[in-house]
Amino acid sequence: MTSTQVSAAPGRPRLAVTMGDPAGIGPEITAAALAGIRARDQDADIVVVGDAARLRQAARLLGLTPAVETVETVEDPGAGAGAGAEGAVRVLQTGGPTDHLSFGQVSADAGRASYGYVETAVRLALDGRLDGIVTAPIHKEAWHAAGIAHPDHTSTLAALTGAPRHAMMLANNELRTVLVTTHLPLAKALTEITAERVLGIVELAHDELRALGITSPRIAVAGVNPHAGEGGLFGDEEALAIRPAVEAARAVGIDASGPHPPDTVFMRARRGEFDIVVAQYHDQGLIPVKLLGIEEGVNATLGLPFVRTSVDHGTAFDLAGTGRADAGSLRYAIRSALDLERARRGQSGGRAR
Repeated sequence: MTSTQVSAAPGRPRLAVTMGDPAGIGPEITAAALAGIRARDQDADIVVVGDAARLRQAARLLGLTPAVETVETVEDPGAGAGAGAEGAVRVLQTGGPTDHLSFGQVSADAGRASYGYVETAVRLALDGRLDGIVTAPIHKEAWHAAGIAHPDHTSTLAALTGAPRHAMMLANNELRTVLVTTHLPLAKALTEITAERVLGIVELAHDELRALGITSPRIAVAGVNPHAGEGGLFGDEEALAIRPAVEAARAVGIDASGPHPPDTVFMRARRGEFDIVVAQYHDQGLIPVKLLGIEEGVNATLGLPFVRTSVDHGTAFDLAGTGRADAGSLRYAIRSALDLERARRGQSGGRAR
């Protein structure tokens, strides 16, 4: 455990939900998710990092009636009972109001606001005041318009925390996948698949799953070419990078296997043969998980000094402001973050400040 891996509240996990792009569905699903989750998770403290005005606007749009109140700190219980019980949704106001922004429109203002929510939450987690962060979706084009250098949550979290190793994991009740490369053009992703990088992801997945109580994780490493290269007939990435990484992992006692043909390895994992699949590029790993249902999927970042989960969908600008967005994935991400933190506490015998 690193020095920053401390518990904000030994008896009650404390989570922050970052509101996401205020022009997207983030405010609506945040309001809906917390309205439905407060009564079930009375042993957790949950605070929204975002804009109280936009959250109130979203709640009214959905016909919800939870009190939305601002707090000065994440420790502040507020005037109500707090988000862990039947009380107000607490919001740590970050930046100015955003309720004037048009739903469904890319804007630099929205990009700056959503980045500020993430940056604030990470700082609080590194200070030991949060156990985990759950992120509503951001819009990459809005971040670019705002001059944000990072293209996504994962790279931002890695940069802000200085994590030496990190990876994106997508999971649901049937399947886990972890990615070697993420938001890159496919041609560039292929150049980034090296033995060193694949081995690092395998080692990270092994360590994280052990921390969650899986004693000997079974890790399947997918090939990148049809039939995992078919002995070099369809490509040489398997021979040059993936197989050497698997052999190196096995040499240090990790139960890794592959490269496996990508068209069957996810099916085999879903049937229980493997605990996680190392996928080589973004769509290879995300399509199988999302095919099983977005509502019960979660995006988690491995390698950080705190728990981080997210929805496995985007800002859905076509639905923003309509009240029709489904909050299922955010509810699942919140429950998953609580489960992950409780599992980590169980492994360490309970963390203390």
